[in-house]
Amino acid sequence: MEPTHNKGQSVTAAFEGWFPNADGTFSILIGYFNRNLQASVDIPIGPENQIMPGGPDRGQPTHFLPGRGWGYFTVTVPKDFGTKQVVWTLTVNGVTTTVPLNLNMLWRIAPFVDATGDTPAFVGFSETGPFVNGPIGQSESITATAGTPTPITVWVADDAKSPVLPGLPVATSGPGGPGGAGGEERSRQPVSTRWTVYRGPGSVLIEKDLPQTEKIELKNPPPGTVFDGKITNTITFIQPGNYILSVQIFDSTGEGGHGFQCCWTNSKINVTVQPAAATSH
Repeated sequence: MEPTHNKGQSVTAAFEGWFPNADGTFSILIGYFNRNLQASVDIPIGPENQIMPGGPDRGQPTHFLPGRGWGYFTVTVPKDFGTKQVVWTLTVNGVTTTVPLNLNMLWRIAPFVDATGDTPAFVGFSETGPFVNGPIGQSESITATAGTPTPITVWVADDAKSPVLPGLPVATSGPGGPGGAGGEERSRQPVSTRWTVYRGPGSVLIEKDLPQTEKIELKNPPPGTVFDGKITNTITFIQPGNYILSVQIFDSTGEGGHGFQCCWTNSKINVTVQPAAATSH
């Protein structure tokens, strides 16, 4: 019942659920809730941002945007995990929260297909793929130069089975972020993306949090898909270092699958940012 605040609040892990993998292991899908209405929070890997046992680094984000971050990453646990658990501990603004993550049957989810037969959109880092879908996703590595705008393109495809659900908000961009106050509405698209900083040592300028999808025709689209597109965004890294960008791909069910834990796809872009070349005078 505590009122919300613009800053000074805690960040809590969000246990989305778990699902089995083809090799017998299990993936635990995890997001977060940043209770600050306006303040992003950076929490380096360590005592204040750790997943144990097996950590502290289990691939979790270190940069947290305001509000709810749906299913950003997965932690894989072995076949014999049983009733064990891993715990994500976060300490922000003097408040420590711990959330246990386990394989309780009540939390089993089906992120690759929902009850209507809808499946997540596919993403690839080239026009010819490879294309994958679902929350485990895939990653790509690139280089950039500090201070130089870097265009990045992803290619997407979808089965276009997802209905536009009643009450589903239209995504917005601009001040306030996706869906936030002050954003500029845009028309709903069969496939959309949300670009965010996942990890990084410095400031990052993302031209558009929610860039438009350009409809194209892929020569070899993933089986069962009927919509093809590509999305280009321009990213500027202010400082050199190693960064990770998160690019989440949504069909028309939107972020978090409208609460049904299907159907979106995660992708990560690892960026090595080199110092800008020295200029002579």
